[in-house]
Amino acid sequence: MYSKEEQKKAAAWQAAMEVKDNMVLGLGTGSTVYYLIEKLSQRIRGGLNVHVTATSLETEALARRLDIPLISLADARTIHLAIDGVDSIDPDFYSIKGSGGALFREKIIAAKALRVIWIMDKSKLVHSLSGRVLPVEVPAFGVPYVEEQVKNAGFVPKLRVKDGNIFITDNGNPILDLTGGVDMDYPAAAARLKAMTGILETGLFEDICEKIIVGTENGTEEHFHN
Repeated sequence: MYSKEEQKKAAAWQAAMEVKDNMVLGLGTGSTVYYLIEKLSQRIRGGLNVHVTATSLETEALARRLDIPLISLADARTIHLAIDGVDSIDPDFYSIKGSGGALFREKIIAAKALRVIWIMDKSKLVHSLSGRVLPVEVPAFGVPYVEEQVKNAGFVPKLRVKDGNIFITDNGNPILDLTGGVDMDYPAAAARLKAMTGILETGLFEDICEKIIVGTENGTEEHFHN
């Protein structure tokens, strides 16, 4: 029986085999992607030729430490494949991301990529996203105004704090973690949030991925977008 960490590792290692020679790869952020980067490093030492554009400074640092060739987003004319984790995903492949704070960059790289794969342990599969924490990135100046607006929209906002300090993204902005009601239509609500002045991006990702690779107690499963 695979533990949760073993499930993450199994999904990540299987996803690493999707990477082909001469690809430009978009790499996500988080604990599951950590295992992916480890496996990619092994494959590169074995002769695989790839370049990587990263969704966070944390991922960049890890890739650099493991001698994975990096390329800036500006220099990545094509991203052949983006691989990232999720916080939760529903049966329609709508997902929430952003617990690591990289949601803005993750969404840009996913939008640019020709193919997108999400990797996860089984606990990330949920019946509905409603009622879960939905992060939004907000400029510091706009936090009080956005808090007021999202409350009027039915959300409970909480300014993200880490190690006793306000969490700041790689873009220099704070994050508000929003919680809506269990009956709220999150995709529709996220569209309204995105239209609000002061919200730079939401952590609601539409059905952008072609498939998900899920680590389970007994190995891995692949689920394809309909």
